[in-house]
Amino acid sequence: MNKNNNTENMIDLKGVLFSLFAQWKLILVCALLSVLAVLLYLRTVAINYKVDAIVQVEESRGASAALLGNLSSVIGQMSSSNAEVEVLKSRNILESVINRLNLDLQIASTEDTFVQRLFQGVNYQTEYQPETVRFKEGQKSFDIRQFEVPAAYLDKNLLLQFQQQGFSLINPVTEETIFKGALNQPVQFKTAQGDWKIAIFTQDPLDSSYQVQKLSLPSAIDSILANYSIVEKGELSGILQLRYQGHDKQHITKVLNTILAIYSQNNITRRSAETAQTLAFLDEQLPDLRKQLDDAAFAFNRFRQKYNTVDITRESELYLNQSVNLESQRALLEQRQAEIGAKYAAAHPAMREITAQLRVVNGKIRELNSTLKNIPEIQRQYLQLSRDVEVKQQLYTNLVNSYQQLRVVKAGESGNVHIIDTALEPVDQIQQKQPLILFLTFCFGIFLGILVALFRNMLRSGVKDSSQIEYQLDLPVYANIAHSTVQKPGLKLLKKKKMPFLLALKHSDDMAVESLRSIRTASHFALTQAKNNIMMISGPAPKVGKSFVASNLAVIMAEKNKRVLIIDADLRRGHIHKYFNLDNQYGLTEYLNEHVSLDKVVQTTNVPNLNVISCGENATNPAELLNSERFQELLQKLIPHYDHIIIDTPPVLAVTDAIIVSRYVGLNLVVARYAKTQMKELALTVNRFKQAGSTVNGLILNDIQRSAGGSYSYDYTYSYKPKAKTS
Repeated sequence: MNKNNNTENMIDLKGVLFSLFAQWKLILVCALLSVLAVLLYLRTVAINYKVDAIVQVEESRGASAALLGNLSSVIGQMSSSNAEVEVLKSRNILESVINRLNLDLQIASTEDTFVQRLFQGVNYQTEYQPETVRFKEGQKSFDIRQFEVPAAYLDKNLLLQFQQQGFSLINPVTEETIFKGALNQPVQFKTAQGDWKIAIFTQDPLDSSYQVQKLSLPSAIDSILANYSIVEKGELSGILQLRYQGHDKQHITKVLNTILAIYSQNNITRRSAETAQTLAFLDEQLPDLRKQLDDAAFAFNRFRQKYNTVDITRESELYLNQSVNLESQRALLEQRQAEIGAKYAAAHPAMREITAQLRVVNGKIRELNSTLKNIPEIQRQYLQLSRDVEVKQQLYTNLVNSYQQLRVVKAGESGNVHIIDTALEPVDQIQQKQPLILFLTFCFGIFLGILVALFRNMLRSGVKDSSQIEYQLDLPVYANIAHSTVQKPGLKLLKKKKMPFLLALKHSDDMAVESLRSIRTASHFALTQAKNNIMMISGPAPKVGKSFVASNLAVIMAEKNKRVLIIDADLRRGHIHKYFNLDNQYGLTEYLNEHVSLDKVVQTTNVPNLNVISCGENATNPAELLNSERFQELLQKLIPHYDHIIIDTPPVLAVTDAIIVSRYVGLNLVVARYAKTQMKELALTVNRFKQAGSTVNGLILNDIQRSAGGSYSYDYTYSYKPKAKTS
């Protein structure tokens, strides 16, 4: 039992693959629809262009290098490329660009819809200029020279409508007019929310509506950064590539060149300010340093006059030279520290570097001072005074030279950035890699189609294997009827007012007909042991194909020179007479109601040896008629005259008619439809017959589809109402 359960729980990969192959049309349609959707989208998307510019960033050696001299190599300079990238993206630069070109104003046509873009493309253009924003739509245009709104209306869409000599702004959400003004003149208006300052000029008669949006500064900056990128070409090369993209070739060229112009000017201004600040610092330091030099020289000269001369050893002379160099370094570092401290905090990398260098120099000075204690007092005083003079002299001389250099630098200040290439208006659009996009879309469509196919298979959870029926219900399956590509369901044909046809007559070589012949063979042996020659064809639910099986089986049996009678016992929706193109004026209903005799309800067909009793007029009490003695007597009268009697009944789970008829038949066959009929339905049908004391002799699995599948749904509550009477 466990083995069987495991077998049932296993996934049939081969079956899944075959089911997917069977639904290749569905998968292909999903793929093609996906590609079509992407093609339509690409058509509606505006064409993108990009422009490039190149900037060279030189190593910063301005005022700092002039002041430090050779000491600048000791401190080290940070790479300026990364810093300049952030400067180029800074709010300071982008805000200036926004203000210069009025990029915080966006205008769009209300007719710019998906359908409009699909069939007509984009027919408008926005030109951003320093003094105005011009919107062109076809041959008409208008200029917005001023557009200041209260803060409450920033980043909100406003509807601009033109009248004869004026305009109005409307809130599209509330449809409330919030501002009115005249054209071709500035209009100001004060409200509790803030001031309105709007100036719109045009010479064209305008009657359309437009969407206008005033962006806040953060939103405007974000809109630029979304299309703006900077990369360094090569590692530590100092060459920056600026790139800007958009839909308007002229606009993106103008924006990028404006960024370059403002950036270059700000760089020169920043460098000039740094040089001026350093010169001001030197102007303060030079007089003080000159006084320190004079004081040191005076003290040294007074010492020499007092002691006339002092014999200096070679060791002392060496100490003097080292001490002078270290003291000079310390003085320069302290001055640079004071200069940088005015700009940056103590945690800045430059400040930390200078502090570290000062710590090293001070350590060396302390080591030299410790050796000074071993020198005689007079020599020690001589060395100290001589060192002070030398240090002050060198420092003063260096600062004077730096001062002169900085004055020359300031006169010709050009900054440390150079624009190598400006932006040129692009010719070709950005390649969107459409073949790759379409290929990936096609693959996605196939994947989507596979998911849809698998989902359809999940919905088709009905019986798909006759062995499953035999194993779970312990009943034989008389035949597996293959799906016929030429046979349409009878009920669908009736809804379309078309006549169903007998497959056994028009297409006798069809696979479905061959399967029906196997039923004839199996039923022959079964009827030999049955109580009579009556065969009942029923089904658990509508649309399982029981009428198709009954009518075609009757034709196949009659072809063997057997006298066959088919009775349509579906007194609610019977349509067996349609297959044989017979009249339904008098049928089983009329006979059971004793309105006509038997000879009037038994009709001959164009098939030899085959007679039909139609359902007749839709009965109001079919169950009572079939449960009457007259129906039982009718069957007893007919048995001696025919070799086979086939009764087509209504669905078992819908009504009780089939249960009633089953008491009078010798062979009871139930039709199940492939992938539609559930095992629960079949089990419930068999139980219904058992409860009524009847037996199900076997089942027929109909419409086995190895190719395409359909989606089915199931409900145990069936609606089986009589249809309108048809002739």
